[in-house]
Amino acid sequence: MKLRDTNGVLQQWDPAGDSGRMTTADRFELFVRRYQDMVFGTAVRLLGNPTEAEDVAQTVFLRAFERFAVIGESPSAAGWLKTVTTNACLNYLSRYRARWRLFSELGDDKGTEGFEETLVADMAAEAAMERGERDARIECALRGLPDHQRVPLVLFHFDDLSYQDIATLLGVSLGKVKTDIHRGRETLRRQLRTDCDTR
Repeated sequence: MKLRDTNGVLQQWDPAGDSGRMTTADRFELFVRRYQDMVFGTAVRLLGNPTEAEDVAQTVFLRAFERFAVIGESPSAAGWLKTVTTNACLNYLSRYRARWRLFSELGDDKGTEGFEETLVADMAAEAAMERGERDARIECALRGLPDHQRVPLVLFHFDDLSYQDIATLLGVSLGKVKTDIHRGRETLRRQLRTDCDTR
């Protein structure tokens, strides 16, 4: 992913040139290059749409530029960016997409444990497939999930948040989070099985 430059040109910085001095713009460009993949990856997993993720990433880096004097050299910059990205995505989803519908509580919580192991077992028939291709299929299937399933699933599996933390962050009940994660997992399993069967 490349962020759009206002001039439409990304310039390279030559550390040997200009007496080795870096301007704030040069330092910020290096900062963006260092963290752009993490910010974009988080956004695309949460939003499920690369174009929307680019827009959110741009917004995140605009906020980072406004606070660059404070966060530019901070060891907590990555955590700050991830938090701002997650919040920007959640704001985007609540602002620009349809509101989530409440789902009924699951009477049975079976299947909520060991999702990674189940996914690996489901893909055992394609053991020869390279990890990168498998990851691409999972990412694609993940993007196909509805927002109300994808967002809690990503927050749980990629950001390692607890069910309660997700419920608090999204402003929904704990039961809804469990339901949405369970249904998201089931949808992913079906999509991945279907994908395997059609190959």
